[in-house]
Amino acid sequence: MSASEQAPEQDTPDAPDATDTPDATDATDEPTGLTPRQARLLRVVAGSVLLVVTGAVLVARLASHTSVLVVGVYGLAMILCGVVIELSRNGRTRLATWLLVGGLATAFTLDWLVLP
Repeated sequence: MSASEQAPEQDTPDAPDATDTPDATDATDEPTGLTPRQARLLRVVAGSVLLVVTGAVLVARLASHTSVLVVGVYGLAMILCGVVIELSRNGRTRLATWLLVGGLATAFTLDWLVLP
């Protein structure tokens, strides 16, 4: 029997055994949370939904109080939602999240404090 006809060795010392229990390092190998693509999609969907909600609130506010200030505050909030969608599409999800939360909180606080 020549060397090329010999069967490769089946049991290697470096190969893990099927009966081995996983150690603590195996648990950290798998990433947890959202993938970057899922995070971008989530921010785009959140921005789109909040854009529609802000538009509906604008229409409701204009029905009760016709004011340029109402249009200005909610118009800027809707523009902010559009900016968040574009930032999310370009991979700037953390910045988009902070702008979305901070901008909409500011807009609704201005509505509560300033607008008649």
